[in-house]
Parts: sequence; C-alpha cells; structure tokens
Amino acid sequence: MEKITLSIKGMTCASCAMTIEKVISKLDGVSAVNVNFATENALVEYEPEKISISGINDAIKKYGYEILDSLQISGLKKTGGQESASCRILPDGQTDESCASPVSGKNISDKAQNTYNTQNTGKQARLADLEDKKIKVYFVMPIAIMVFVLMMWEIAATGNKQIPYFFLPHELYSIILLILASVVLFWIGRPFLKGIVNFIRYRAANMDTLVGIGTLSAYLYSALIVLFPNIRDYLGLPIMNYFDVTIVVIGFVYMGKYLEASSKIRTGEAIEKLINLAAKTAVVLRENAEVEIPVEQVEINDIVVVKPGGKIPVDGTIIEGFSSIDESMVTGESIPVDKKEGSAVIGGTINKQGSFKFKATRIGSDTMLARIINMVEEAQGSKAPIQRLADKISGIFVPIVMGIAFAALATWLIAGRIYMPLNEAFRFGLLSFVGVLVIACPCALGLATPTAIIVGVGKGAQYGILIKNAESLEKLHRVNTIVVDKTGTITKGEPSVTDFLLNADDIDEKTALKMIASLENNSEHPLAQSIVKKAKSLAEGLIEVTGFLNLEGMGIKGDIEGSTYYAGNPGLMDSLGIKYDRNPVTEITGQGKTPVLFADNKRVIATIAIADTLKESSIKAVSELHKLGIKVIMISGDNKNTAENIARQVGIDQVYAEVLPKDKALKVRELQQSGLSVAMAGDGINDAPALVQADVGIAMGTGTDVAIESADITLLAGDIIKIPQAVKLSRKTMRTIRQNLFWAFIYNLIGIPVAAGLLYPLWGILLNPVFAGLAMAFSSVSVVVNSLRLRFAKL
Repeated sequence: MEKITLSIKGMTCASCAMTIEKVISKLDGVSAVNVNFATENALVEYEPEKISISGINDAIKKYGYEILDSLQISGLKKTGGQESASCRILPDGQTDESCASPVSGKNISDKAQNTYNTQNTGKQARLADLEDKKIKVYFVMPIAIMVFVLMMWEIAATGNKQIPYFFLPHELYSIILLILASVVLFWIGRPFLKGIVNFIRYRAANMDTLVGIGTLSAYLYSALIVLFPNIRDYLGLPIMNYFDVTIVVIGFVYMGKYLEASSKIRTGEAIEKLINLAAKTAVVLRENAEVEIPVEQVEINDIVVVKPGGKIPVDGTIIEGFSSIDESMVTGESIPVDKKEGSAVIGGTINKQGSFKFKATRIGSDTMLARIINMVEEAQGSKAPIQRLADKISGIFVPIVMGIAFAALATWLIAGRIYMPLNEAFRFGLLSFVGVLVIACPCALGLATPTAIIVGVGKGAQYGILIKNAESLEKLHRVNTIVVDKTGTITKGEPSVTDFLLNADDIDEKTALKMIASLENNSEHPLAQSIVKKAKSLAEGLIEVTGFLNLEGMGIKGDIEGSTYYAGNPGLMDSLGIKYDRNPVTEITGQGKTPVLFADNKRVIATIAIADTLKESSIKAVSELHKLGIKVIMISGDNKNTAENIARQVGIDQVYAEVLPKDKALKVRELQQSGLSVAMAGDGINDAPALVQADVGIAMGTGTDVAIESADITLLAGDIIKIPQAVKLSRKTMRTIRQNLFWAFIYNLIGIPVAAGLLYPLWGILLNPVFAGLAMAFSSVSVVVNSLRLRFAKL
C-alpha cells in the first residue's frame, strides 16, 4: 500500500472536492482518499499493482479535473540499508529526472519536503490561472456594474412616467447587450457552461451548474426574442430580454471565484518558510580540524562548532563552552536561554553570544524543526468539516428546478391545448419554462455570500484584521474557545524591567540605576539591554566602565570610578560570599520573573526584576471574549509560575504551562475532541502546528512569517483586542449571509410555482418572465443592500 499527494487542477467549489473524492474512492485499488479544497490536493492511499496515477487522472478528467503533479510520501522501499529518495511521479506514469539522491533532503522530513514540492509544482499553474481570472474580472466587472445600474434604471422606469427610459432605442440596446452577453457567457462563463455538460453527462451538479443553467436559459430565450422577431411576434412573446441577467450573474459570481483563488494561492508558503529556517551548512570537527559541510552530511555523534551569531544546524548536547541562545523560533519565548555543558540545543535556533561545541544527537527528520514541519503539513492536509451551503443545495436544487421547468412546459402543451390553440399553449408553456429558469437563476444566491464576505473583509481591514478566506469567517463565528499563546500575544514579547528594589541607604535609585545600566551596557546579554533601555527611558546618562569582565554563567563585573561592581544572578553573589536578603529574590522568582542583583564587594545595592510584560489591551480583550461567551485558555512553553502569574492578571480561565511545540497542537486537538470549537492565537514558529490544527488560526501581525502564513486571520500590530473584534465581525457577517440566503431563496420558493402556472387555472395568474426578472433583480438588490449594512457595524 502506498500514499501519494496529488495536486489537482479544476476545483472551483467545495462540491468539486466531494465529486473528486467520490470518483477516486470508487476506483479499484484505492483504499482511502481525502480531498482538500483549500490546498487543492488529494491524499490517496492505493495499491500501485491495481491502479496507476494515470488511471486516477483518467477517472477524474471526465469530470473536468486533472492531476498537475503527484508525489510519493510513504511506503518507500529500502535500498542498500538506506531509505530511497522520493521521486516525483507524473500523471503519465513517467518518473521525473529531478529525483533526489538518498541523502538529499535529510535535513527535513521527507513527507513535509514532498508536500512542499507538490504544492510548489501546482503553485505555478495556479498562479497562471489566477492571472487569467484577474484579466477576465477586470474585463467583466465594469460591464456587469454598468448593466446592473441600467437594469435597475429600466425596472424603475416601468410604470413610472417621471423616470425616463434609457436614451438608446430598445432594438439597438438589445443588440449591444447580445454582443456583450455572448462574450461574457462564452468566454468568462465557460466554467459554468462546462458545469452544465458535466451535469448532463455525469450527473455531477455544483454551483457552476446552477449558474450555467440560469444564464444560458436567459441567453437563449433572449437571443430568440432579439434575433427572430417574426417567431417572437407569431408566438406573442414580449420584447423584454434577459441578457442583463446573464452578464450580471456571471460577472459577480466570477469575481467571487477570483477572490477565492487569490486567497488560496499562498497555501504552501508556511511549510516553505519553515524549511528555509533550517541551517544550510554546519562546522564540524573532522580529524581535529574544523570543516564546513552541508547540513545534510552531519551525522549522529558529530562534534559541531557554533560561533557567535551562528544558527545551530541540528539538535544536540553541549560538550564544551557556554552561551545564551535565542530559542524563540521554537519555544516562542523572547528571553534567550543560558546554556552550558550538558544543555540541549535545538536545530534552527540562534546563538546570541559565546562559542561552544555540541554533539549531534538528532539529525534529518528527527530534529524538532522537522517534526514541527511535519505537524504543519499534516494539519494543513486535514479536512475541515465545512461545506458551502449553496453547493449542498445545488445537487438537489438543479434537478428539481429543471424538472419543474420541463414539467410546466409539458403540462401546457398536453393539457393546455385542450382549452386553447396550440400556439397559445406553446406560448404559455415557453413563458412558464423560461420564467421558472429565470426566477430560479441564482443571481441572489451567487451574490449572497460574496457580497457579505467582500464587505466583511473590507470592514476587518479597516480594523487591522486581515482575513485569509471566507471559510475563516464562517468557522470563527462558531468558536466557543480561544487558545492563546503567552509571549507576543498576551505579553509584549520582549524583556523589560518590572521592579527595581533598592537595598542600600546611602545611594539613591537613579544613581544605582545609572551605575548598573553603565555596567550592563558592556554586556551582550539580551537581559542587560532591558536595564540599559530602562535607564535611557528616564534620561539617565551612562558612566565610563573599566576592567569589564564577563563571568560565564553568572554575570558581569567592572570598575566604576575606582570601585568594583557586580551584576548577575544569585549564584554570583553566593560565589562572592556576599550576603543578601533572599525574600525579594524568592518573591520575584515565584512571579515568574528573572532577578538580577547589583552589588559591590560587600553588599547587594539593588535587586532588579526582569520579565515579559502584559500588553495594555490584554485584560480588556479577555473580558470582551468572556462577554461573547467564549472561554479563554493559555498555552505556553514558559514555566508554571510565569504562566499562572500572567493568567491571574489577565483573567484567563485555564492555563497549560511548560508545553512543548508538538504538545501545543495536541492540546488543541484534545479540546476539539471534547466537542469544543477552538481558535488558536499565537505569533511564534512553535505556534504554527497549533494554528493550523485549530478550527481557526489567528496570528499576531508582529509575529513570525510562518505563524502568519499558517493562520487563517492575521491581526496587524499584534493587538489582542482585535480577537474579540474579529469574532464580532465573523458573527455579524455570518448573520448577514444567512439573511441574504433567506432573501435569495424566498423568491424562488414563492416565484417558481407561480412561474410554472400553478395559479393560472384558479385565478388566471401567470408570472411573466418580465416579472420573474423583476423579482430576481429585487432579490439581488436586497442582498447587496443588506450586505452593505455591514459597513456601519460596530465591532
């Protein structure tokens, strides 16, 4: 049994994914298939002895879809004791010449690399398709807007003598509309016509089918009216045509398709950025000499040398040296971690100061970064339990509407001729047939979601809430639990001085701060800079320091105006034999803060507490979420004391502390499995797997590119108060969409029976296509106006 990821071309809606999944699952030799509309990929588990890639491609090609590329991602055979390389498999069964060597790609997981390659291959085709859509949208939208305005003008002028008709003669205007509608239908609307063909040949209906039937019926009927006036007069048909229906429906629906395609084009960039975080080279000891080699050639137990500012290539354990390492890309914590002999280091993290050597313990797909990549890939490939309402209905609505239309025509021809001449019965039958199709034409249905989404997304942008796609808004309104990361989300994400406790009576606070800042200004340690920043914020100048010395693992020392001073951790004071009050230190540590002690040769002069501080809006944001009925949970890689202290200040409901990156996604999954709808907000690379695992991922705009790419919603400036605003926006938008769908369908439900002639035998009422068009237009206007109300909503 093998697994492949297929990049598929031609998916336009959620029901397309359902169709592909259904077709592939029925093939002999296919045991499992999962089609993801968002990524336009299909994960297929199959037996190559029974079915080939080309066989799968032939099966879906009948329905208008095609495999762009495919990649083997599991079930690899062993060659000479090594795992063979993954090779790209093209739809015709040929093997790509760009197969990697057995050692290439060792730095990252095979599965993640292959998925990235598959997405990258399909991305070029999707970019070309997006550019094609862009050209068509720029062409059709000005025409559609102009025709829509003129249509409303003409409707308003009907029966109202105060409003003049359009200045062009009706015959000339009809010819112009015929030309425009022909171009729009047969060029822009080709996918919708294809939907009709697929419906007829394979009984596969989707939104394209619905749009295609309505617009083509309106076009053909209108062409008959305009091009064959003799037949029109003989049958007694009105001169009203519906070319404007064809143009407006296709224009707005196609614009929605373009917006959706543009939002999906960056699907694979999160994995690409994660892969780029990995080091490209490593300096290792070979025969007692330092040698720079590609990171793929690093082996377990190799001694790796890391210089200041260097990127750690693989996971390992320090065997010599001391340093401070920025692990924020993995842990999300802004304060660098001091490392010494025996400490573990993580591939991809940055060495801030000092040189050291470490023994490689994990390489390739075993490194923490590789596992994070894998988790992001797996979460991206999973299917969200969301289906588009319009696509669900289309499978039932299309055959019902067609059945009603043909039944109405047949009834008039068979039963109607008993009471009237054949030509009159045919005229009534044709009017009923076209009237049913015109009033059922999903103009309002096609506008219901896109207009609300366009307005909602624009409203969000005004508030600094960037929404990746409509699905994100759809899912966010159901969320009842928000999971937040601590650093960069609840807190500012950078260390700062929170407390300055003066222990000496013969020196004032400003002088003490100036002295320790002067000493720390010579240090490269990140915590030192927070003290310097504090002094500069109070306009305190710095003093010259001589004899500066870095005391590894403990702190620093230096001479100021002839006296020696020290700054460091409690261990430094103990080693110097300086006695001090431990209570403030214990209290500071208990609050999750880092204590720094400033002393001379005899005593501790001041105790400074350094910590990541709350964002100004965090407390208000959590309070607003509670008002919306949403539970707030914090997951952090930081220690328990720090996490719980922050949670108490903000009012968070539940805390998970000291959580590793891989466990963040697991925690989110556990919450989902308990029946909760979960949104995750974070800003670090370590948050990426949890962001894509959550029902909705929310990234702080001040965070990493990977977190932003992995998320569904990005909050500019990293302001957490935008989370409750995003929830409110989602709920208001979805409420508007539901209202729009009601208005879109109410005319169909009422108008279709009338258009079919159901009321004619009783009261002589028959809905002329003119009024069917009026009802359809009015439903469209009501939908657009209702959507525009979102512009004035308060968040």
